[in-house]
Formats: sequence, C-alpha cells, structure tokens
Amino acid sequence: MTVEHSAIEVRAPLVGPGEPDQDDNAQAAEPAARVPKYYRLKRHLLEMTQTMPPGTPVPPERTLALDFDTSRTTVRQALAELVVEGRLERIQGKGTFVAKPKVAQALQLTSYTEDMRAQGLEPTSRLLEIGYVSADDDLADRLVIKPGSRVLRIERLRMANGEPMAIETTHLSAKRFPGLRKHLTKYSSLYTALSEEYGVHLAEAEETIETALATPREAALLGTDTGLPMLLLSRHSKDDNAEPVEWVRSVYRGDRYKFLARLTRPKA
Repeated sequence: MTVEHSAIEVRAPLVGPGEPDQDDNAQAAEPAARVPKYYRLKRHLLEMTQTMPPGTPVPPERTLALDFDTSRTTVRQALAELVVEGRLERIQGKGTFVAKPKVAQALQLTSYTEDMRAQGLEPTSRLLEIGYVSADDDLADRLVIKPGSRVLRIERLRMANGEPMAIETTHLSAKRFPGLRKHLTKYSSLYTALSEEYGVHLAEAEETIETALATPREAALLGTDTGLPMLLLSRHSKDDNAEPVEWVRSVYRGDRYKFLARLTRPKA
C-alpha cells in the first residue's frame, strides 16, 4: 500500500511482531532479538526523512498510525525518540518537522562568539541575570578565594542566527576583576573584556560533559520540551600563570549540538 502526502511518502505497514525482519537471515544460527514495533517505525521514518530538507513537515500522528496500521502510542514514541536525537523538531501548535543538522563544535578553549563564527553562524547573547553572590565552599575552592567572598555571576542565553542554543552561567572573583560588570557593556565577548581591561588571557581549562534533563525554565528559554536531554558542560579555566579565572556551567540543547574532540595516541 502506498499513501501519498504533500510532504512525505509513506510506504507499507510495519512487519508484524511475529514476522522476521529483513536482517534476520544475516545470522540464522543465532536467535534474532525481538525488535519493538515503535523502533521499526522509527527506523522507517528516519530513512524517509534523511534525504528531505530541513523544515519538511512530517504527517500527523493519526495519519502515520493509519498508514502503518499501528497505534498512535507507537507513533508518538517513535517520533519522540527522533526529536530527542535531533532528527526531527517539534514546534508547538504547528507540528513535527525535519530538523536542521546539529552544530558541530570542537572542544577547545575559545569563546562562544568565536565558536559560532567558525561555524558560519551569527552569535548573539541575551543577558538573563547579572549580580553578585557569596561563594560557597565548592565555588571558593575552584576560584581560590575565601568562602563567602563576592563572586560576579553572569547568566546569558546564547543564540546562533537568532535560535536559542545554550544557557551559560559564568562565575568570576569580584575582587580579582573589579568593575567587570561595567566593562561588559563595552564588549561582546567576556574573554575580550578580560584581555583588554585586565590583561588576563585564558591558557587552559578542564571541561566535563554530562547529560541532564531540561528543567521547565531551561526548556522555556531554549524553546524545547521539559525533560528533553541536554548537554551539561562545566568548564574551569585558568590563565597563563595557572591561576583560576572562571567557573562556567552551560546547558546546551542536545537536539541541536554535538561536540568534536581530536584524539592522538600517546607516544611510547
């Protein structure tokens, strides 16, 4: 059966739960693992959408359920996983669409502005909050200051070509960088402000990458769904004298971002 849609051509119902998949004969000697029906649908949708340009609409759940002779729950699960993986994009009130390719960023000690321009994207930032907080024991240890010392906290929404990409929260010692809050109005990049106003140049950093689920606030700011997997980056940067400069926590959209690392084998 072939059903035509204005955006996507959907073909043939899924293989039944008890029927062999086309790959089953590859290892006939071994028992084939049972593949969930939603996963077969997900794989079929992925194959269909791979050649389609970003922004192509996907048929609604009801249509897909009828075309593939399955339940809307199965369709919803397949679409949800493709959204989480960044293959599809769900826009509230409009539907589901083929997503744009993920931004591939190299892991290196550069500013967000430099990273986006290297991708051919126009970086912009929106200041969410800025103010002073008291350092707890952990933050004091990272910045090598006394617990309770004043720390400048800067929270920004990072965008690329107008699209929200990340929420970045930076902490710096207020004593080491007096007047930094005022200087930030003159520069589009924090690293430029540190270099021009304080003669501080970042030389090294330790960065960790974890996963976390988007909170309601993060989801609202990034234009995504609550509970969607995020990439959580923590960066501890130091200057060329090995003195700590900043402690940064960034939450990146997992459906729009991926990170690249160049690895070399140690010499014997």
